Amino acid sequence: MLEERVYLNIGAIQERSIANGPGERFVLWLQGCLLNCPGCINPEFQPLVKRVILSVEEVFERITKVKGIEGVTFTGGEPMLQAKALALLSEKLKKTGLTLMCYTGYTLEELKTFNNYWIEKLLSNLDILIDGPFILEKKASLPWRGSSNQRVYFLTPTYQHLQKFVESPLREIEFIVDSKGFLVTGVSFEELLLKLRETLKR
Repeated sequence: MLEERVYLNIGAIQERSIANGPGERFVLWLQGCLLNCPGCINPEFQPLVKRVILSVEEVFERITKVKGIEGVTFTGGEPMLQAKALALLSEKLKKTGLTLMCYTGYTLEELKTFNNYWIEKLLSNLDILIDGPFILEKKASLPWRGSSNQRVYFLTPTYQHLQKFVESPLREIEFIVDSKGFLVTGVSFEELLLKLRETLKR
């Protein structure tokens, strides 16, 4: 009997990043989010539309071909909308020794009330979870997150030595530019971001 193929709807891929968690990381932006946070840094990942559809196996192969990375970060969009595929991918990645980090616009308390098997399975494989929506009125310059309400959970001992670091001020931004436009991660200045988008459109 053939194993069922499970697919991911991906908004963007970055093979190497230093602004999305500890060390150099492979980053998956998942397409689709229901929260629509005002001031979202990448609003193009909010619509529930098909972008790049890849199977878990295809994504796993692409990640493991990248040498020298420390781990993988799931962001979006809202990764928890694709919890089953990410949980299956995470199980495969953990066996390779890569560390796993995930963003979600939901709080950890909310995730637990969903009583969703695949969300719980995904959480059980994560080293770091960053939870909570981006709140424009609480925007802050903190490592890996954009507003002060967002919390960093060290779910395994791997990165617990960074607990003080994540509470220290830090402004960091990373741009990926290609023929399709550009992708922004990290904490950014809204006016600068707007000007860059307008310039690229021209």
